[in-house]
Amino acid sequence: MAAERTTTDARAQAQSLTLVAAVNADLAAFLERQFDALTAIHSDLRLLCDAASAAVLVGGKRLRPTFAYWGWRSVQPVGAEGERELIRAAASLELLHAGALVHDDLMDSSDTRRGLPSAHLRFESEHRAREWPGAAGVFGVAGAVLLGDLLLSWAGEMFSAAITALPPERASAATSAFDAMRTEVVAGQFLDALAQTRQAVDVAETLRVIEFKTSKYTVQRPLLLGAGAAGADRESTAALSVYGLVLGEAFQLRDDLLGVFGDPAETGKPAGDDLREGKRTLLLALANEAATASAQPRQTEILASVGREDLDDGQIERLREVLVETGARAGVEARITRRAEDAAQALAAADLSAEARSALLELAQVAAHRRS
Repeated sequence: MAAERTTTDARAQAQSLTLVAAVNADLAAFLERQFDALTAIHSDLRLLCDAASAAVLVGGKRLRPTFAYWGWRSVQPVGAEGERELIRAAASLELLHAGALVHDDLMDSSDTRRGLPSAHLRFESEHRAREWPGAAGVFGVAGAVLLGDLLLSWAGEMFSAAITALPPERASAATSAFDAMRTEVVAGQFLDALAQTRQAVDVAETLRVIEFKTSKYTVQRPLLLGAGAAGADRESTAALSVYGLVLGEAFQLRDDLLGVFGDPAETGKPAGDDLREGKRTLLLALANEAATASAQPRQTEILASVGREDLDDGQIERLREVLVETGARAGVEARITRRAEDAAQALAAADLSAEARSALLELAQVAAHRRS
């Protein structure tokens, strides 16, 4: 039995690697066609093409296409009819994600993405390097807004072209998940922006933002997209839905920890930026609750500095210490562990293929305990 499980795990891992290569190839081919169309309009649009290429093809874990694929494979065997079209549709989720990240970096005033300058800084630097007239910062913002819009548009175009090759009922189920995903991520982003306007950091509100900004968008909807395209039954869909929701929360909570305690060499972003930006995370909510309950004025005073852009490295380090002292870091770690266990439990009751179950269990570990 152990040998059989090891073989299943190895097959699932090999198929995931093959999937990522296929997604990258589909994205490169799609972008090449789109770039040809853009530069045919005007050669100056090469600047937009280069920024799109950097946003989509440089780095990225391809998590959303991977979850979509294993949603498909939870029902369909490897190589089943329609698999190639499903992979192309899943690849479009990377265009959606890249567009969302471009806008997210702009809203958060983030300088880096995956170790490179964020899109708005890329356009701003180009403006300065060419010594164009006008404000470089304004050009950077304009370029990022338009690049994000373009990528979001291309995502819909790529998805629609691929998914229509499937039987109508299954294509409709996948399209419903794709449409919900696009709406929910915007809703989550707006709720996140709204949270920054409130002085209090509320645990329930923080978890609600995570549900729509990350849980549904990163895991649940991609899984349901693939499962719908495969013709999954209600029971399997329900199990995948629970798995996706709880694992998506674990994924975001790990992201929050990495944003404060992670190694910049691995994350590609400066540690502590989330504290300077004042992100309303569960980490911060738990720390504030603990400091208030224990009547610790020093901790409360230090936590009140979150959101100041001029925080220096020493102040960031003191904030990290408070997040540890209050038990907030340990509390978030414990919740991540529980959510990963909940995800595994949801799979245990589901009627899925052995390879899909193995791959999804492995993805749960990667998402919950990654270092970047």
